[in-house]
Amino acid sequence: METSNQEIQVVPTSAIELITKAEIDMQITTAKAYPRSIKTFLDKAESLATISEDVAQSCIYTLPRGNKQVEGPSVRFAEIICSTYGNIRAGARVIANDGKTITAQGICHDLETNNSATVEVKRKITDKNGRTYNEDMQTVTGNAACSIAYRNAVLKVVTTALVSGIYEKVKEVARGTAETLTIRRDKAINYLKSLNVTEKQILQVLELKKIQDIDLDKLSVLRGMVTLILNGESTVKDLFEEPTGADKKENLKAAQGAGKVDLP
Repeated sequence: METSNQEIQVVPTSAIELITKAEIDMQITTAKAYPRSIKTFLDKAESLATISEDVAQSCIYTLPRGNKQVEGPSVRFAEIICSTYGNIRAGARVIANDGKTITAQGICHDLETNNSATVEVKRKITDKNGRTYNEDMQTVTGNAACSIAYRNAVLKVVTTALVSGIYEKVKEVARGTAETLTIRRDKAINYLKSLNVTEKQILQVLELKKIQDIDLDKLSVLRGMVTLILNGESTVKDLFEEPTGADKKENLKAAQGAGKVDLP
């Protein structure tokens, strides 16, 4: 068996740390030299987030919790904020998996002000019988945890005072009009049916008797749940299966905190 004479160089951890530090120092220097314009940020972020009904809707999640619907800005909203804010670093990764829960860590760093936030999000990877999910479902759960951790970290660094006005505009556009209600309702229902969600489950979550009873407000809730699934922030099981035991307690606790940026 032939072996290569080429030497394999292993870069020490300390060297990698020095390289990373140098990159961040350079980014901070650049940020100080070219500070952001808050007005430009607000204009760009609002323009992007409200460019269409579909984009606006992707910026909002709705989560059924107890007898309430928890609504808030989604990971897509956080991505738009991050991309238009400028001079900011953000990311997320899975940092732990103990066979029962997955922990994701989200990090956001404002290079101009040196303000940073680190957020950890835990998600269960066991079913109601205590069995650990298969590899694919663990990956899906890990991605969902990372999305939520990223969103929460970004929205801790870029203050609510700046983004609340943009979010209100997003909700206005996402609501749509009565003229497009039927088309958007059928589109959302057909998508959920393709994921094996039944009309009975949809009506149960919306607390309605007939599909025709879905109005603009209920449609916003329905599309908010579709957004969670499309963005990978939640699963059909989490949204449409009746929780029991410890899960129900967690859901009620989340419902009591409705309106906070760091939910769900």
